[in-house]
Amino acid sequence: MTISSNTPVDVAAPKGKSPARFELTSYLGLIVALAAMIALFSTLSSHFFTYETFVTIANQIPDLVVMSVGMTFVLILAEIDLSVGSVLALAASAVSVVALQWHWSAIPAALAGLALAALAGGLTGMVTVAWRIPSFIVSLGVLEMARGLAYQLTDSRTSYIGSTFDWLANPFAGGISPAFVIAMVVMVVAQLVLRRTVFGRCLIGIGTNETAVRLAGIDPRPYKVIVFALMGALAGLASLFQVSRLEAADPNAGVGIELQVIAAVVIGGTSLMGGRGSVISTFFGVLIISVLAAGLAQIGANEPTKRIITGAVIVVAVVLDTYRSRRGARRD
Repeated sequence: MTISSNTPVDVAAPKGKSPARFELTSYLGLIVALAAMIALFSTLSSHFFTYETFVTIANQIPDLVVMSVGMTFVLILAEIDLSVGSVLALAASAVSVVALQWHWSAIPAALAGLALAALAGGLTGMVTVAWRIPSFIVSLGVLEMARGLAYQLTDSRTSYIGSTFDWLANPFAGGISPAFVIAMVVMVVAQLVLRRTVFGRCLIGIGTNETAVRLAGIDPRPYKVIVFALMGALAGLASLFQVSRLEAADPNAGVGIELQVIAAVVIGGTSLMGGRGSVISTFFGVLIISVLAAGLAQIGANEPTKRIITGAVIVVAVVLDTYRSRRGARRD
């Protein structure tokens, strides 16, 4: 498998609106939705619209941001990865073993966790492309394997790591944590890769029309393996953010987070059908999910109510995505 330098310009070009107009429209819609949500919760709770609330949200979302960045790339390829929560737990468990039992310092321990997570993601990609099995099925298998390995590494117990990674969570300028800054850097770099590089245009082309990309002489397989490995590595980075906040590695970490990640990406406008997406829009999707959770908590909503409302938002986002895709198909 080799990555061709040819660019599938003809198949990667968005249909209908130009990419710039489409993204601008998407940004405006998301900003309006976010502003309306903030206004609603500010009305319902006098304690919501405060600097402390927004700093707290900012410091809680870095793991969701970086994982959603990776999932944006995966969904653009018309694939999906359901194993990300388990891969997060596996990476955290590996970091705890390397740091506590092998007595490695923080940076080598972090690199070990990132490498293992990237391997887990790469495994999903390789099995998917080698045997042409739907990534939905493959990632379910990797989900179980990664979770089982996390339990095995930690003996099914939470491992206290201490202050090894505290620097990621300790606030500095304006109360913002380094983890948030790192997440923003990842987001900006990913957006530039997606919009300004041959690699990014090839991803959009593959998701839009994989057959046409193959006929253009480009092999989609290495692109898919790289993106799944990247998704795994970003889940590993998210595990470091969680470990820095909790000062512990929990083999149960990340249960259900894949649903939040997919929801944020879809709310941001990335199509489940592939070929369309924006990392910046995904960030707004993360903000909407996070503000919704914080607002519901502040007004005293119980857990069942939170789940019902969050689920309804996800359903609406999926319906809108399906509507946009079908409308685009009719125009063609």
